[in-house]
Amino acid sequence: MNLTTQNDNVVMTGSAYSLVFCGDRPFVRVFSSGGDLITELFVFSSVHPLNGRDETYEAGEWIFRDIPGGMEACVAANSTAWASKLYRFSCFPDRFTYTVEVEGHAELAEALYFGGYYSASLRWSSGFFWSGQEFRQVFNPEPNVPEVFHHHPGSTTKIDLMGVPLPAKGDWFFTPPPFCFAGDYGNGWLALGVEARPGENLFSEYHYHGSLKAFYLSLSYEGHTQVRGRYVLPAIGFDFAADEYQALAAHVSALKAAGFAPTVQREETPAWWRTPIFCGWGSQCYLAELDGGKAPDYARQMHYERFLEALEENRLQPGIVVLDDKWQATYGENLVDETKWPDLRGFIERQHQAGRRVLLWLKAWDPEGVPVEECVTHQGGGAVAVDPTNPAYERRLRAAVRRMLSTDGYNADGFKIDFSARIPSGPGLRSFGRVWGLELMKRYLDILYSEAKLVKPDALIMAHTPHPYLADMVDMIRLNDINVGQDVVRAMRHRARVATIALPHAIIDTDNWPVTDRQSWRDYLAVQTELGVPSLYYSTHIDRTREPLEASDYELIRESWSRFPLADLKTSNAKQEV
Repeated sequence: MNLTTQNDNVVMTGSAYSLVFCGDRPFVRVFSSGGDLITELFVFSSVHPLNGRDETYEAGEWIFRDIPGGMEACVAANSTAWASKLYRFSCFPDRFTYTVEVEGHAELAEALYFGGYYSASLRWSSGFFWSGQEFRQVFNPEPNVPEVFHHHPGSTTKIDLMGVPLPAKGDWFFTPPPFCFAGDYGNGWLALGVEARPGENLFSEYHYHGSLKAFYLSLSYEGHTQVRGRYVLPAIGFDFAADEYQALAAHVSALKAAGFAPTVQREETPAWWRTPIFCGWGSQCYLAELDGGKAPDYARQMHYERFLEALEENRLQPGIVVLDDKWQATYGENLVDETKWPDLRGFIERQHQAGRRVLLWLKAWDPEGVPVEECVTHQGGGAVAVDPTNPAYERRLRAAVRRMLSTDGYNADGFKIDFSARIPSGPGLRSFGRVWGLELMKRYLDILYSEAKLVKPDALIMAHTPHPYLADMVDMIRLNDINVGQDVVRAMRHRARVATIALPHAIIDTDNWPVTDRQSWRDYLAVQTELGVPSLYYSTHIDRTREPLEASDYELIRESWSRFPLADLKTSNAKQEV
């Protein structure tokens, strides 16, 4: 790193960029190694407590010093919300990070980055300040209903843990992907990724707020994180790359290098994890389409036996069978509904005898059947979600896992975890512990995963949570539902690419429901094995159109399934280190 002075500005230069600390305004300019202005970062970000607004009214001078491998620039400030604030740029030859430290006593509502209220300069007036940007487009890796991954730099986009099929919430497919945006500056891409220490991923949303030639970022804490004394917020890491996916990969590498995401080591990968999957949900939906009923009502033993008989008649032998929504009596307790499954244990044993493994579908967070005392509640006292921070609920969930997987119970082989986007969110919610956001997701998955591995070490845990921080909580990433009417192959290639970057050790379940029609199903079937484990949701018909599967369709499935495992199983027992 090289430090020079130019007029009133201090210039810090690395191999990939240079930073100009402006002497006449509260900004730091970021230039590429080729001299392109990429962004002008407003330094004095606001960190809003739950009951107030943070305005910087006085700022000190920049202090520069050497640190191992690079240089650091710090500036202190006085605030309406905090006893003190400190802003820090930690700069290394190929990347830099930005952190904010506050001191005080409050609950965090929202942390802004590169935007905030400022009244410390008469020259530049007062009010809310934004950062400048010269981006051509902004990349958001999170899948969404319209399958739009590149956004106008003047628009707003978010990465979060939540999602439902409602306006501005149609992004439940990954919960979450890496918290990283990337800006295209013409000659390269700049990653803007959240780097939080383990235990401090307490936020639920990461926003890019865009305006004309301007932007700022924010993290939502929703009042569930206490500051008692000094508190360092997660850093924003800046990485330079040739394209948007390389920018995302650089962010993931930075998390691992800092120890902020686990490195996963596996001595063996069970061969059955990589065998074709049959999930009964699409066939349940077909029966519901015929009868005008609700698909969960068709999660019945007699139907699943018929689904599998149809596959056997067409010489199809899946290695994994998923019993989908709703085999259980209640979502919260996961006790078998014996009116639907009079002999669940026997059904599972027969699948084992046929060389198949069985995964049970779980609806994450749903409090049905769980005492309200073990739930996250709203202000009126009603249950919103189960509460994995509550010791009583943790005991209940661990007991349920043992019942579902043990030889003394149902003897299933793992779980397909769905609806993780229903994680509780909101400032008025109440929970037993102070864990929130991504940390709450980790707590929930950790209970399931750790107990499952105690009961059955080769249990397969599938979820759609491809964040590096959760790498040791999941074995398989599901690409999740298809958006009907979109380019299915393009959308799923994107999801598989993001999942592989985030969790390169994890196997991918390619999914294939819903589909527009039989032809679109065939188109996706042709590429499934390029992306991961082939997954089949239909046994006889496409649900939406009632089109029957023809002899040629079953032949396509057989051909796809026959070629998939060969390359992967050659290395399945080799040690994998990611």
